[in-house]
Amino acid sequence: MNMSPSACLTAQREFFDSGATKDYHFRMDALRRLETAILTREDEINRALKADLNKSSFETYMCETGMVLSEISHAKKHLKKWMKKKRVPTPLSQFPSKSFVCSEPYGSVLILSPWNYPFMLALDVLAGAIAAGNCAVISPSEYAPVTAHVIRSMIRDTFPENYITAADGGIECNRELLGLNFDYIFFTGSP
Repeated sequence: MNMSPSACLTAQREFFDSGATKDYHFRMDALRRLETAILTREDEINRALKADLNKSSFETYMCETGMVLSEISHAKKHLKKWMKKKRVPTPLSQFPSKSFVCSEPYGSVLILSPWNYPFMLALDVLAGAIAAGNCAVISPSEYAPVTAHVIRSMIRDTFPENYITAADGGIECNRELLGLNFDYIFFTGSP
């Protein structure tokens, strides 16, 4: 993250307010770019998870990269359907109107990654956040430093910072991020 966390959140809110992330083609392109970034860096991801957690390339694919790629594939397949408004029953008192439910993104979300599945539990959630039309800040686990470096590098090379960024991590950075007013926070792990 090149700017301060609060400046980044402000930039993301401005970008989100532009409405760009609500577009189907924008979301689909972002999912494709994330998929390409993972496939391009697969060897680097394998080495990082080997260094941090001694995971074999088989385990890395089965429990980390393969899971994320599967989630991206699922999101791409169902994105159009997820974005459609859904007709729901209209109360008799509102006759003759029609009622619909329209899914809307939260805005800017924070993704806190744990140490044990540092790649999957950061980027799997990111795929869902992208599909939903959100901006995101990812805070990779400081307990998997090589993997965190790969995630930060990959995100920086793939997305503009006012859309998706990865924080430098660490407890102080996380405290600062948690002090900001994100629209939603994703955390998988223990208290």
